[in-house]
Amino acid sequence: MDVITDAVHLCVDMQRLFDRDGPWETPWMSRVLPIVRRLAEAHPEKTVFTRFVPPETPRQARGRWRDFYEHWRDVTLERLDPKLIDLVDPLAALVPPATVIDKPAYSPFERSRLQAVLQERGATTLIISGAETDVCVLAAVLDAVDLGYRVVIARDALCSANDATHDALLTLYEQRYSHQIDLASSAEILELWR
Repeated sequence: MDVITDAVHLCVDMQRLFDRDGPWETPWMSRVLPIVRRLAEAHPEKTVFTRFVPPETPRQARGRWRDFYEHWRDVTLERLDPKLIDLVDPLAALVPPATVIDKPAYSPFERSRLQAVLQERGATTLIISGAETDVCVLAAVLDAVDLGYRVVIARDALCSANDATHDALLTLYEQRYSHQIDLASSAEILELWR
């Protein structure tokens, strides 16, 4: 893999909502958190954290999201402890200089200011970490590819609630997207990210 230049670290949804005792617990989060933290601490000014923010009520959601939040009514803002939207503590301490982008959907590019922030920073490469490999990270990766970014996935800085789909996605990226997506360890990324 080549040297990583003009990069932004896009850390997806490492927030209390998905942490231990959160309503959508991702059991691996505590295991990958030190790795994600090292990536973010390397260049906090080049790190963007996303936060998944549900609507106030299911009625405020559009289309099939309304049904989703009827099922997950306790995860709407009218019922959810607002502290669960926050980044997990070690990462929250990096803001600022790191940036936080709130998003209402799986993809951080959907109805958010992410694309504008990346353009302001001259980013051509996205180093992607976070939660969950097979939901919001997947949406971020595919949208980033469609937008023409070089995508570098930190394979040891992703977490999911499902081992099988996590592993399947890493295989998919390697076997089907090898011209557009690089997978590397966080150590390799840190060595090449200058």
